[in-house]
Amino acid sequence: MTAGKRAVAVLISGRGSNLRALIAAAVADDYPARIALVLSNKPEAEGLEIARAAGIATLVIESRGKARAEFDAEMDAALKSHGIELLCLAGFMRLLTTAFVQAWYGRMINIHPSLLPAFKGTDVHARVVACGVRFTGCSVHFVSPEMDEGPIIAQAVVSVKPEATAEDVAAAVLEQEHALYPQALRLLAEGRLVIEGQRVRIS
Repeated sequence: MTAGKRAVAVLISGRGSNLRALIAAAVADDYPARIALVLSNKPEAEGLEIARAAGIATLVIESRGKARAEFDAEMDAALKSHGIELLCLAGFMRLLTTAFVQAWYGRMINIHPSLLPAFKGTDVHARVVACGVRFTGCSVHFVSPEMDEGPIIAQAVVSVKPEATAEDVAAAVLEQEHALYPQALRLLAEGRLVIEGQRVRIS
């Protein structure tokens, strides 16, 4: 265990692209967090191999066939048993119960591939292109019981060219996600984020 670093669990369901960025950032001696656990609800999630290759503990709690409350209770118990202090959702494709969110509120963050509150939900990049917007981006926010509604911590902007496809936009936004998420986690781990209603003040 690295002394002084906050223990973080990253929750994933898929390839773990943002997980890789968080792991890379946490290697630095001056980074205030360490990735202590990678938890997935899907045993086939590619991100689990990224974690194992980095020597990080992994855990699979399958969600298939379980009620949301049952799954969340199992996950909560596992996180506590691993001494987790902070949570990062990185492509975790599960809606969390209000009880779980409230238990971790202020300690759980998510990254979303749009400039919230615009384009909540899924199929974001296709909707961005279809609407003809000139700018999009990504947002890191605290997780609240309502999907994609939590107080915003940080955002990064990407311009959208008229000829851009959804795939073009996705690639550009993902590059910004990889830079933004580690920055937001740093602020959280350093205790510099203060939630004031729906706003976040950086101290």
